[in-house]
Amino acid sequence: MRDIDPASVDARLAVRLAELRDERGWSLDELAARTGISRSTLSRLERAEISPTAALLGRLCAAYERTMSRLLAEVESGREPAQLVRSAEQRVWTDAPSGFERRSVSPPHPALRAEIVEGVLRPGADITYEGPPVAGLEHHVWVREGALRVTVQGHAHDLAPGDCLRYRLWGTSRFHCPGPGPARYAVVLVLP
Repeated sequence: MRDIDPASVDARLAVRLAELRDERGWSLDELAARTGISRSTLSRLERAEISPTAALLGRLCAAYERTMSRLLAEVESGREPAQLVRSAEQRVWTDAPSGFERRSVSPPHPALRAEIVEGVLRPGADITYEGPPVAGLEHHVWVREGALRVTVQGHAHDLAPGDCLRYRLWGTSRFHCPGPGPARYAVVLVLP
């Protein structure tokens, strides 16, 4: 087991994931059945032995019915989010193996239904989400740089800089950067 810095995002995320499972009274086996993630992987995530990938975190968020931004905000310091979110205060989460970087531009707030996330995918990066964290979650995907292919419930959309794709998500989605450069995009998420 690696040494864990209790102040690290991975350590706080591990604690929060264990708390969410405990709050629901689910065993590791039950959570594995709900998410399709092996029991051993879930155990290692909850002990902060491994960092979750974007795809794994997406499955867990779906099981716990919360957006990824909301989950990541829950592992922050616990202070009330400010109205003004300075660039230097926007949290960045990186899933290096998949080539995905996620910036919480406008983090979730209990009194608000929308949030803004910036995503950057390196060329060739491909992330599939099995389902939305919240059924009917509204998405507005606005491409700022590069090419992005977004597949929503089996229907593929090729987006170029300036294009915006709007949809409500009930099933699977996939984000793919065909290259040649990285894709930089913003996603506005609106809870139903």
